[in-house]
Order: sequence, then structure tokens, then C-alpha cells
Amino acid sequence: MDGIHTQHRKRNLWMIACLLLALLLIGGCSPRQGAAEPPSPSAGAGHGTAGNGNPQGETAPSGPAAPEAPETPEAPTDPTAELLAQMSTEEKIGQLVLVGMDGTQPDDATRSLIEEYHVGGFIFYKDNIQDAKQALELFNGLKAANHNEKVPLFLSVDEEGGRVSRMPEELAKLPAARKIGNTGSEEFAGQIGGLLGRELASFGLNLDFAPVLDVNSNPDNPVIGDRAFGTKPEIVSKMGIAVMKGIREQGVIPVVKHFPGHGDTSVDSHLGLPVVEHDLTRLRKLELVPFKQAIQEGADVVMIAHLLMPKLDPDHPASFSKAVINDLLRQELGYEGTIISDDMTMGAVVEHYDIRDAAVKFVQAGGNIVLVGHDEEKEKQVLQALRDAVSSGGISAEMLDERVYNVLKLKEKYALTNEAAPGPDTKRLNRDIGNILKPYGL
Repeated sequence: MDGIHTQHRKRNLWMIACLLLALLLIGGCSPRQGAAEPPSPSAGAGHGTAGNGNPQGETAPSGPAAPEAPETPEAPTDPTAELLAQMSTEEKIGQLVLVGMDGTQPDDATRSLIEEYHVGGFIFYKDNIQDAKQALELFNGLKAANHNEKVPLFLSVDEEGGRVSRMPEELAKLPAARKIGNTGSEEFAGQIGGLLGRELASFGLNLDFAPVLDVNSNPDNPVIGDRAFGTKPEIVSKMGIAVMKGIREQGVIPVVKHFPGHGDTSVDSHLGLPVVEHDLTRLRKLELVPFKQAIQEGADVVMIAHLLMPKLDPDHPASFSKAVINDLLRQELGYEGTIISDDMTMGAVVEHYDIRDAAVKFVQAGGNIVLVGHDEEKEKQVLQALRDAVSSGGISAEMLDERVYNVLKLKEKYALTNEAAPGPDTKRLNRDIGNILKPYGL
């Protein structure tokens, strides 16, 4: 019996050992509790089976879902930069020049300036405008001629009121700046600015070379006189900025002029080169005051005068002086807007300098738009000089893009288009002009 019991014990021990071994083997083949399974190969690696060898369509075991990557916010688009990137070098250079034209309707020369030189815009004088009907046809005709160009045109005039006016005779006259300044009413000045803006906008004009921010400190000044709001910087600042805002509120771009101050001159820069001996200390106390305040109020465009200021730059007039344009206006006053030259065909330039060289130096000094108001030959000379400067590296590609971007941004801000303008409601405009002037006896 002991032998039989011994055999049974051995068999039971052997069975228990086998059972334990089986349990150990099963446990070794199971995933450990809490351990993540390795990710399976990507399903769909083949057409007949999933990537793990299962028939296609079966769900393969997978580990915990990976957290979704955070979405990268899209960079905001800059339509101005996109437009600039689409432009050729010649198209960019054209935006740096604003030209005049002959006659009262677009001709072949005008179309050439648009189609071959891609000019940024036009300035109109009294001899371009006969009456309201013709003026509207001219402005709309230029827009139509520009319809294939990437960028709308500046259409501009010197419309200050008083003796500097280009508007057709059908419109009632607005008073000179001095009369506005003499009222002492900032509200009235703003209303005058609004009327100026309405007049221009009704014709489709979009840029006005006004207001004048010169302080008329020299009674013998032959060119400023009653175009200034007064003889004190405080009144010029107050009234000039009110006019600037009034123009701007009508969707027309105001241009403050003539930086750094044309009020203390005895020479007309249309004919010769005025020399101003003031140093920076004097300029900061008087001439610069209205411009500084206008910049603080968001001036969009500043015009640079043709003045030789030996204490700042003995070699170059302000209109193409780095000391005036970059060092004073850009750096000291912190101006980031658009800078335009006074007309480069004026005597102050052409009687003393090469207009081509002056235009290139203006851009190099920090300017954006060269104004060439007369003479088709001079206009094309300036355009070609800028092309040559870009080609030679005198104006680098980076400088060109920076100057043009500024211009395009201004046109975008004011939503310039090539759409035809409807024309003015002359009767209503004249009635509103009369109602605003009457309380002041003007």
C-alpha cells in the first residue's frame, strides 16, 4: 500500500508542477498590467490586408490615442505685401513718381506714362480744367486708361482755397487760409476741410496738396503770404490740423506742406532757390511746431520744400537732403508716413541741379514719391534715372520695396480704385459752402 500511495503522490506532484508551469507560461505571454501595447503598423499599407496582416477592414488593436497636435494659427495675410510681390521692377519704380500732363484729355503721351512707365498718379493744374463736365471726363478717362494696371492712380490737385484753387468755376470759392485763421474757430476750419474734401471726392480726386502748415513769419514772403493760417505756430497748428482732419474725413488724402517750413523766405522757390539760415534750435521753436503736431495727429503725407538750409545741409536742398528727410523728419520727429517732394521742375531745382540726380537722391534720403509736375521729357528722364539707379544698385532692391510698400499701403488705406466718379452735385455743394461761410461774413 505504501508503494501505491507513493506513486499517487508522485503523480499528483507532477500534475501540480505541470499546472504551475502552464500558468507561468500563460502569464509570460500576457501584457503586463498597466503597460501600453506598442502601436500597430499603419492600416492600409497594402490593398489586400491591413498593415498588421489582418484582412482589410478588421480593426487592429491599438494603444491609447495620441493627443492631437495644437493647430498652428495662420499668419495674417498682408494684401499690400502680396501686391508688391506681384509687381515688376518697372511697375514698382512707376509708383515712386507722380506726374503732370498737357491738355484737357488723355493723349498718347499720357497713355505711355501709364502703360509703359506705370506712373503712380497725376497732378492737375488750372490749364487741365475747363469746367466741371470736362474735368470729370478727364479724371474718369485716366482711370479707364489705368484699368489694366495693378495699382490705382493718385489723382491730385493743389486745392487750398483762396488764390490756390484748381476747381472749376461752377463751384463757389473757398477763403484763403489767413481768413480761416483769423476767425480763430477750429470748428470752422474743420468745416472748410470737409468742403475741400467733398469737392475733390465728387470728381474722383483722391489727394489734395493742402493744408499749408508754414508759419508766415516773414511779411515779405513772396510765395506763402495769405496761404498760411497765421504768423504764430500755435494758430497754424490748430487751424491747419483741423483742415487736415476735415479733408481726411471725406476719404481724400491731405498733404501737409512745405516741410521744414517755407514761411521765412524772400525768394519764390518756383523761380529760384531760397536759402534759410535757421538752425535746429530755431526750427524746433517755430517752423517745426505745426508739422510735429500734425504728425502726432496722424498726417498721411508730408511734402518737402525746395529750401537750402546750410545749418542742416550746405550741399543739398531740403527736398533731397538726407539730413532733412531722414535725420530730421524720419528720425527726430518719428514720421513713418509717405514723403513727397515739391515739384522737381521748379526753378529751385532745375536752375541749380540735375533733376535726375535730385530725384534719385530724394529716394535715397528717405522719400517715397517724386513730384514732376511739368514737361513730359523731364518726367521720363526722372523715371529712367530711377530705373538706372535700381539697375546699378544705387537704389537697392530692399530700398525700392520699402519705399513702394509705403505708397501702396497709403493707397490701400484710402481704398483707391479705378471706378468712375459720378460727379458733383454743384447746387448742393454751393448751398452748403454759402451756409458755412455766411456766419463768418466770408
